[in-house]
Amino acid sequence: MNGRKRKIQIKFYVTEEERALIEQKMKLVPTRNMAAYLRKIAIDGYIIQTDHSDIKGMTAEIQKIGVNINQIAKRVNATGSVYQEDIEEIKGVLAEIWRLQRLSLLKAR
Repeated sequence: MNGRKRKIQIKFYVTEEERALIEQKMKLVPTRNMAAYLRKIAIDGYIIQTDHSDIKGMTAEIQKIGVNINQIAKRVNATGSVYQEDIEEIKGVLAEIWRLQRLSLLKAR
């Protein structure tokens, strides 16, 4: 113990599934030493955070379209006619979705 380079121990608990996943990922690198693998991942590994605000915006717009279509369908069933302003509103919301998608794709580059 006196000749150890590393003298501080860090412990943590995992589930059976988490341990199996760690072992599975270990097979992808040339090591059988779990301590070495975990140390390397903890020091050199990185976490990728993604921004989902564009997707949330598109989801909100799609939800609006769904509500509008339901309202239009009720009106058509009640009156037997479709209004041009309803169609234009849907086209406007669709245009916003396409804008958000293009913006999202430009950010991904």
